[in-house]
Amino acid sequence: MRGRIQLMCGGMRRIFVAGMLILSQSLQAQGVLPSIRVPPLPAIGRPGTLGAAVPALTNELASRQLRDVRRLYVRNLVRRHRDALELDPGGAAIMRGEVLAFSPSDAAVAKARAAGFSVLRERTLDGLDGRIVVFEPPRGTSTRRALATLRSLDPSGSYEFNHIYTDSGTVIPAGASGTPTEPGDASQPAAAQAMPDPGEGTRLGLIDGGVDTSHAVFRDIVIHQHGCDGKPTPGAHGTAVASLMIGRSMKFHGAAAGSELYSADVYCGLEEGGAVDAIADAFAWLVRERVPVINVSLVGPPNGMLERVIRAVIARGHVVVAAVGNDGPAAAPLYPAAYPDVVGVTAVDSSQRVLVEAERGRQVKFAAPGADMAAAAPSQSYSMVRGTSFASPIVAGLLAAHMSEPNRGMAERAVAELAREAVDLGAPGPDPVYGDGLVGANVRPEPALARRAD
Repeated sequence: MRGRIQLMCGGMRRIFVAGMLILSQSLQAQGVLPSIRVPPLPAIGRPGTLGAAVPALTNELASRQLRDVRRLYVRNLVRRHRDALELDPGGAAIMRGEVLAFSPSDAAVAKARAAGFSVLRERTLDGLDGRIVVFEPPRGTSTRRALATLRSLDPSGSYEFNHIYTDSGTVIPAGASGTPTEPGDASQPAAAQAMPDPGEGTRLGLIDGGVDTSHAVFRDIVIHQHGCDGKPTPGAHGTAVASLMIGRSMKFHGAAAGSELYSADVYCGLEEGGAVDAIADAFAWLVRERVPVINVSLVGPPNGMLERVIRAVIARGHVVVAAVGNDGPAAAPLYPAAYPDVVGVTAVDSSQRVLVEAERGRQVKFAAPGADMAAAAPSQSYSMVRGTSFASPIVAGLLAAHMSEPNRGMAERAVAELAREAVDLGAPGPDPVYGDGLVGANVRPEPALARRAD
């Protein structure tokens, strides 16, 4: 009995420490805490192992801590950008003074203007047969009241908050010198590198922050960029995700190394970026370009406008792959991964154990590497990465090998084929922790790439 109590307390301590480490990483990224070297987080064992025997009370403790991380992050984000952001009734970040309307009629727009609303901007979603109008409420009207007013003026219309979506992983810079940690990497021609080739014509879509296209792992790879008025801003998260999709060098390869990438920047270097109307515009661009597989390593609350757009994208035969998020095993589902027919991806460490912070549920379709590995970073460097953000692009890259064009039947077959190739982990058959199993186990760039430069 004493041994069982010790085991339970030990498990609770491990997960408590995990929660605190995740919290510290989040606060460090925000500048709330000074940067410190954070050790690897523990992971919950696979079902049937000793690690999985930690009592439900322990899991609930971890879940509360991990959910608190997101709440803290969102509140701090809003506090730092009060002029642009506020909280919705559920505590999610939204654009202050903005209400979205999907393809409102001329009569609805006229009613809104008569009620004192003005049109801030309009995005025509070519390829999705619609448009998004962003309304600004009359002075003195809260965003919540503005949404309610527009819905009452046009009961048959579609109106929503302009929610903000954030990345779903941690990028940990390993050195400050900015020099390549892979000897000779920046000067090696792509033709001399023995890397997996998914075949000519493979194309992938990415909705994220900007990508540093000058990095050596993108040498001689075609990358199309969209957003930010034609001036995408390279970021650590977008660069890392893109490298795990298509990057290649002498010692680095992504899941679909050398493929053509269509990258949409929805942040433009702004911490308060990632709004629904920008994401919708990115999806529309990728549909126009007929990019068959689209990766979204972003998470946030449910949003009717975003769901409508994603349903339209999937109906046109595209595969949407998304990270399930890092709010813990008992947290409420995050979106867009939890929308129907989106391929949700969780992350495992180098021991093939699900990350302690990874969400679980019916939205999990596949597991892929998401920790104990390196990814490209701006300025010809590499970083250590951790989170479901970095597992999702691996699955997207693998699916792209089965998709030559957007096609609903081809998309279903591609997902089914990848499921047949998956290595079953956890409980036999599909489960809420690992989904159909692990794929892309060989796509785990060596952590040594991100070693600190001396």
